[in-house]
Amino acid sequence: MAITAQDVNKLRQMTGMGMMDCKQALTEADGDFDKAIEILRKKGEKISAKRADNETKEGVVMIYTSDAQNEGIMFSFNCETESVAKNAEFNGLADRIMKEAIAHKPATAEALMQLNSDGKALQEYVTDFVGKVGEKILVTAYAHLQGEKVVSYLHSNSKLGVLIALDGTNGVDAVNVGKDLAMQIAAMSPIAVDREDIPQNLLDKELEIGMEQARNEGKPENMLEKIAQGKVTKFVKESTLLNQEFVKDGSKSVKQYLESVSKDLKVKTFKRISVI
Repeated sequence: MAITAQDVNKLRQMTGMGMMDCKQALTEADGDFDKAIEILRKKGEKISAKRADNETKEGVVMIYTSDAQNEGIMFSFNCETESVAKNAEFNGLADRIMKEAIAHKPATAEALMQLNSDGKALQEYVTDFVGKVGEKILVTAYAHLQGEKVVSYLHSNSKLGVLIALDGTNGVDAVNVGKDLAMQIAAMSPIAVDREDIPQNLLDKELEIGMEQARNEGKPENMLEKIAQGKVTKFVKESTLLNQEFVKDGSKSVKQYLESVSKDLKVKTFKRISVI
């Protein structure tokens, strides 16, 4: 298929790579952006993780935790410009959406936007507001977490939020531990709690990419898998919360930090949401 300048620029925005590299990757991938990104990675290129393929880079993250601190709700409400993000009606819509989310606790963002509020679906309110301001506006991510203790963190600009659910919290200052871990998640962007929580197809993909990188570096064929396994191990260490270096004490991992607080304390799940 014909690769347009717009396509090339879009991939460049997604990856931070040069125009020619992006054009070549898109040509090789026949216009498939995910395949083009994979091609760039296999060539050993260091690409950005932004992967932002839409223009809604402004907005607000909304967070709620129950009085009992055993439940939390969070979502991002996105728009295109800062002026709309600061608009009173936009923020009033975000509050309306959160009110219905707390009342009904839907499973998905799609179900959330179909909830009825004063005789009209939430999506209808958003559509009406889009007609006024002429911008793309939507809930881009949504989470409902439950656990013995659910702790939240909202960055000062309200564009980044974290919910974390902990179990085994008896006799533990779980709120302060949760805050430490939530700030860790905000700063280090783990994708899972531990290795077993990473989908196997993602680990397989990292192994494949690692082998191709080693092959392109001229490594012996019989050493490719061993080298790639080392890259996968590094990926797991950097990408899973429990195996990351604890940001408040680099001498220990997050897992070791938790064990120093209580052997019973466990991270059940977490969610990190950003409008960018």
